[in-house]
Amino acid sequence: MKKIVTIGAGTGSYMILRGLKKFPFDITAVMTMFDNGGSSGVLRDEFGILPPGDVRRALVALSEGKRRAVLRDLFNYRFEQKGSPLHGHSFGNLFLLALSKIYGGDMEGIKKAAELLNLKGRVLPVSLNSSHVHATLEDGTKIIGETNIDIPKHNGDLRIKKIVLKPRARIFKETSEAIRDADLIVIGPGDIYSSLVPNLLVDGMKDALRKSKGKKAVICNSMTKWGETHDFAASDMVRELLKYSGLKKFDYVICNNKEISAKVQAKYAKEKKYPVRIDEKLGKYAGRVIKADLLLDSDVVRYDPKTVAKILYKL
Repeated sequence: MKKIVTIGAGTGSYMILRGLKKFPFDITAVMTMFDNGGSSGVLRDEFGILPPGDVRRALVALSEGKRRAVLRDLFNYRFEQKGSPLHGHSFGNLFLLALSKIYGGDMEGIKKAAELLNLKGRVLPVSLNSSHVHATLEDGTKIIGETNIDIPKHNGDLRIKKIVLKPRARIFKETSEAIRDADLIVIGPGDIYSSLVPNLLVDGMKDALRKSKGKKAVICNSMTKWGETHDFAASDMVRELLKYSGLKKFDYVICNNKEISAKVQAKYAKEKKYPVRIDEKLGKYAGRVIKADLLLDSDVVRYDPKTVAKILYKL
């Protein structure tokens, strides 16, 4: 089977992985480990573990077998009782915390969870080092922490000029090996500065990407995001990923060209999110631009896992 590595986080990676597992791929999902908000942030601060949220989603996405539906619901269950010390925590995050403590480390906990969930593929952290995302805006303002970039308290019209990790983090050895051995490496979709770029910032990532003989593909977001990619065209997003990847050009960029209904656009506009323009400059950053109808027929803008996976399989 062809070896495919996905690099990302959050809902974007979850959807892509759900599609990929239906095809004959040897899948490795590389996930960001720098979240500091919500349940993941609390567990990170209180117990000194790496934030488990994005890993949890990837594990659920790749789970297989008769128990998959029950385990998926269990891992995604979130305690909502206000006033409870468990309020806001997902069962899956607590489960990964327990496994990491029982078996002596974050990676050991992830591997035990993978055994239980009967994974098709594997999930790897981009790094085992504890670090935080720092952003510098175009007016010089400094933003500290992934959650403060993801949910801006500042003027989200301002563009982000620079992203760094502090303290520096090193790529996990197995992750580096998986990237070097891959036939296809897929970045995105996901929030550019809070989910995708942090993966590219770990020491050793640029070297692993350059030395990999596999093709490099980007799945471009379909909507802009206030505070990160406000008023971005597709070329702006891909240019930023290229800059932090250390590569000269991506082999492929995959974009949605299905028009989003006026009703759905109006709903997203309330959050200052707008459809991404596929502009002519995009061709500067990729050997081939692939435009396709990627969206599910829904009132939420989500990529169809099967459609995207089929495109990747053909590549």
